Amino acid sequence: MAPLFLAILVLLGHFMVISEANFNQHFDVTWGHHRAQIKDGGQLLTLSLEKDSGAGFQSKNQYLFGRIDMQIKLVAGNSAGTVTTFYLSSQGPNHDEIDFEFLGNSSGNPYTLHTNVFSQGKGNREQQFHLWFDPTTAFHTYTILWNSQRIIFLVDNIPIRVFTNMESQGVPFPSKQPMSIHSSLWNADDWATQGGRVKADWTKAPFVASYKNFKAEACIRNPPSASSTCSPGAWQTQGLDAAGRNRIRWVQSKYMIYNYCTDLKRFPQGVPYECKQSRFL
Repeated sequence: MAPLFLAILVLLGHFMVISEANFNQHFDVTWGHHRAQIKDGGQLLTLSLEKDSGAGFQSKNQYLFGRIDMQIKLVAGNSAGTVTTFYLSSQGPNHDEIDFEFLGNSSGNPYTLHTNVFSQGKGNREQQFHLWFDPTTAFHTYTILWNSQRIIFLVDNIPIRVFTNMESQGVPFPSKQPMSIHSSLWNADDWATQGGRVKADWTKAPFVASYKNFKAEACIRNPPSASSTCSPGAWQTQGLDAAGRNRIRWVQSKYMIYNYCTDLKRFPQGVPYECKQSRFL
């Protein structure tokens, strides 16, 4: 039994190595120079923010639908004024975009997780949450699941938001433009923390966010090629089952702090059409 057990361990080890995404292979540093560092043979990427600049990176591939997972450990301590991002975006003024943005806060106060969906250059679909854990002490998995029916935002595989495709009813949905993966860490102390009232404490710089275990089950579509190479999987039709609906109710009832669909001051003539059609937008 011992030789067989060892053989299984060896095979598992090879499988894990093959399945791990390498940042050197999949991403380019787009700005910030030395403030973006790829470490541990490509298995870890860190971004740092100083007063004069932050940093960012972008995927080499573009995707048209997929499930994108990234493990992130956010800036610890007094993170006021900082914004860490993880999002998908196409190019051009009429771009599509699916956003996770993490707005820092003063020590002891929770991060704000800001989500948004842009289609054809139009966003204004913000929902914000606090998290049920400290996102600075360990890595947590943030997922954008994007298929032709819906977008699902997940945190540690718990759905927090769904945006349903209602193109047939006149609601724009990102369905035609391939998007790259982007992440950045930057200074937004003019608005990020309590509307800009709390500024970044630069004596605590450099601020550092860390990324690992990137995974993409997706359709790669790199223009100008019109062909796609797709990873098969449940992501292509995934929605919310009964357990998922219960989890999203729990998150939205306890941790949602802003929902554009209930902001009647912002929409005095009535909330957007999609807000009237689905509970989980």
